[in-house]
Amino acid sequence: MADHLRVDCYGNFRLTDAIRPAIDRKIVPQQGYRIEIYRDAKAGFQVPVLVASVSSEKLFDVFLDLLDPLGELIDVVLETSHDSKRSQHLDLFREHIDLPILKSHCCEFEDLLLNDGCTGLAALSTTEPIEVQFDEHKLFIVYAADMKPFTAILAEHGIVRDDRMKLITEGEHLHSTDQRFRGEFEQLCFRLGVGEAVERVNW
Repeated sequence: MADHLRVDCYGNFRLTDAIRPAIDRKIVPQQGYRIEIYRDAKAGFQVPVLVASVSSEKLFDVFLDLLDPLGELIDVVLETSHDSKRSQHLDLFREHIDLPILKSHCCEFEDLLLNDGCTGLAALSTTEPIEVQFDEHKLFIVYAADMKPFTAILAEHGIVRDDRMKLITEGEHLHSTDQRFRGEFEQLCFRLGVGEAVERVNW
């Protein structure tokens, strides 16, 4: 198991320290993205959803770029499962933060965002129904009616569409964290001024 956890490279794709596939490796991580339609039958609602898996050497740069189409003023949700016993996470909300300020804080806490398997962040447009998630698995999940700005960003980074690709979340997998990340997460909460836990609308 220790040897398995040390392996972070799968061909040309490299994981951060946050996540590993199960030891049987039924899902082999790879770079790419796919687009599907999310449907909520009860609400009669549907929206395109893009999910992207990006190699660690590009991951943070892609994250910052994917925030740009959201606009200059956004809402932020910090996600944590540090104290969870059943793989559930807590959402902490902050309304109306300037995008450059959010990016600055994210750059300061880059190690936390990349390598802690119990930390995630979601950014939401304040003018359109658009959301970008950088989740605990270090995948990007984008909800938007128009995906062109996001697919263009991924193309600039050499990330191609593959609707047949399998995601690490579709098989057994392991999250990794460290005690120091718990303190860093609290510091990020303080910097962003997040409020109490909120119930979020799940797409």
